[in-house]
Amino acid sequence: MDLQNRVAVITGGSGGIGQAMARAFLSNGARAVVLADLNPQAVEAAASQIGCDGAACDVTDEAQIEQLVADTIGQYGQIDLFCSNAGAGGEGVLTDADNAVWQQQWELHVMSHVYAARAVLPGMLERGEGYLLNTASAAGLLAALGSGPYTVTKAAAVKLAEFLSITHGDEGIRVSVLCPQGVNTAMAPRALGDGQTDGIIEPEQLAETVIEALAEERFHVLPHPEVEEYVRRKGDDIDRWLHGMRRLRRQSLE
Repeated sequence: MDLQNRVAVITGGSGGIGQAMARAFLSNGARAVVLADLNPQAVEAAASQIGCDGAACDVTDEAQIEQLVADTIGQYGQIDLFCSNAGAGGEGVLTDADNAVWQQQWELHVMSHVYAARAVLPGMLERGEGYLLNTASAAGLLAALGSGPYTVTKAAAVKLAEFLSITHGDEGIRVSVLCPQGVNTAMAPRALGDGQTDGIIEPEQLAETVIEALAEERFHVLPHPEVEEYVRRKGDDIDRWLHGMRRLRRQSLE
């Protein structure tokens, strides 16, 4: 996608990744960017600083997503790129993460993408073009030890993006899934699971990767390129990969 004169919406917009993408989109010629976030004050402050629009939106509430899309189309006529980016950490495994944590993570990391696609796809399909960029995580492609709800729901987010691409790719809809490791934001992990990351990158570096991936319409957006090799190894021999992850877990418990 060429961002020139495009209209983009970014949820989770007051965070570091959302703000960095907004700045990158505008510097690459976007006509308008709408930042959306749960905290009205935070998103308005971010939008004012960047020079774009801000809107309060709880992405786990389908009606609010629908209103965000309707308001943006009402103001700008269309949405070319919807970045479903909101997310949060969810620690624990089966025994110490209660049902409320699992449900909250499911609503935030899976259903929010479903709600966004439902709301924005009709207009995109009518025009015969549009782009969905869904933020997942390298944890969704691999694993994050000690973060069961996060890992599982991020994996579901990846699968949903695959499904959307398969279902609507022949109708002019492009889909990408953003899967970083550590990014220097408020929720930056210092480790991927309990193993080291391949470096904590700045949000601006991530945004540069996003711009490149959108231009090339790549499905996997990997700010940490090493992840591609890890995914290949996992696919080549899943049993060996699981053995290695169990070894990593044992080491983390020692």
